[in-house]
Amino acid sequence: MKATSLRELLPVFVVVGLTVYLLIRLTYANLPPLPTLAGVTLLVLAVAEAILGYYLKARIERKPGTEPVQPLQAARAVALAKASAVAGTVMAGVWAGVLGYLLPRLSDLVAAAEDAPGALVGLISAVALVAAALYLQHCCRTPLDSDDENAPHRR
Repeated sequence: MKATSLRELLPVFVVVGLTVYLLIRLTYANLPPLPTLAGVTLLVLAVAEAILGYYLKARIERKPGTEPVQPLQAARAVALAKASAVAGTVMAGVWAGVLGYLLPRLSDLVAAAEDAPGALVGLISAVALVAAALYLQHCCRTPLDSDDENAPHRR
């Protein structure tokens, strides 16, 4: 399984961000107020994945006092990390699209000034989730894994 790269996530971010920006332009007047902590759930997930990565890395490297990781457990962690990276990227695109609409209108619309902090919290939380997911993927590499995709696989 190949690790997720930022190059793979960037197009998702751009497409979602532009789509949401266009939708917000059409529907902003009809939307309810945005809660300030609307996106904080993503931050909680990011912290959980970062902690999981830290502990899995110690177990994969067989640090003293840790149990070895079962292959299926590592595979599940990688699957979680890959899914979280994509989900975090989609949500970062959503929040970036919202902010792209709100920021130029901060001085014109009272609602935009009230909604901007919530969108910013959401964007920061989504970016944290992507970072934690990529970290978790990195932590699940075995010591024999190579960073060079062109290098021959060691057995």
